[in-house]
Amino acid sequence: MHHKSLTNEQVRTLIAKGKLKDTLFQALGIIFLAIGLVVIFLLVSDMIMRGSERLNLEFFTNFASRRASQAGILSAWVGSLLVMTVTAFAAVPLGVAAGVYLEEYAKRNWVTEVIEINITNLAAVPSIVYGLLSLGIFVYAFGFGQSILTAGLTLALLILPIVIVSTREAIRAIPAMIREGSMAVGATRWQTCRYHIIPYAMPGILTGVIIGLARAIGETAPIITIGALTFIAFLPPLPFTEISPGVNAGLFDWLMSPFTVMPIQIFNWTSRPDPAFEVNAAAAGFVLMAMVLTMNGIAIWLRYKMRKNIKW
Repeated sequence: MHHKSLTNEQVRTLIAKGKLKDTLFQALGIIFLAIGLVVIFLLVSDMIMRGSERLNLEFFTNFASRRASQAGILSAWVGSLLVMTVTAFAAVPLGVAAGVYLEEYAKRNWVTEVIEINITNLAAVPSIVYGLLSLGIFVYAFGFGQSILTAGLTLALLILPIVIVSTREAIRAIPAMIREGSMAVGATRWQTCRYHIIPYAMPGILTGVIIGLARAIGETAPIITIGALTFIAFLPPLPFTEISPGVNAGLFDWLMSPFTVMPIQIFNWTSRPDPAFEVNAAAAGFVLMAMVLTMNGIAIWLRYKMRKNIKW
């Protein structure tokens, strides 16, 4: 078969068409990105303008109140921090260990494939399902009640698939020569993971952990399902402080304390008919957004420091 060769003019025309398509696609991408950024900017600006009058010290140090001008988020932001602490301590070690095992130790067979498929599917399960699961297991079966411990474990289940998947992806990105070089000098598989694989993969693992925690801190449905309080005017007991005459709180008594979190407080205020509570909700929304951005900022800084110290 004889192919007709293209002339120089035809080649130039094809190249020009390709460049035009690239330019149009790039322009569309920039337009859509600009639209998204403008929408986000308008929403955040409106939230800040509406809630700026309530962003003062009293807003952070006052408990919830039936009077909008006196209501604060003390119990909500403290509750969010405590719940996130439990979530991190429960999900991160378990998720990282599971990811390392599946990637470095598990044999490739049908059992492993079923586990991997289920982990991937669990990452897309609606959060309300985790709330119903925790209600049956942690609240009723284990008897943890409607406590900080239950909330932390519920959100830990929610982000566990994200941590496992991000851990595995971070480990896969490490060159095979790292493993081969370590084992060539006599290191065991655990020593290779402990001193090479995990440290090199830590920036990627940290990214997944922060993404998971950022999702968890804004979840409302599973927290409502397990019975978070919408109005709370006290803090969990501090360790070793007196909670009743002659009785001191233990080190972990706060785990079983009733709680509320920032999304629940915002939900409570937005459901009230008084417009003044909408101002409080806007201010609390800005605080929640600032907490998420702070977590992401810390993650970016830690990831930069870790990558800077890694020597391939």
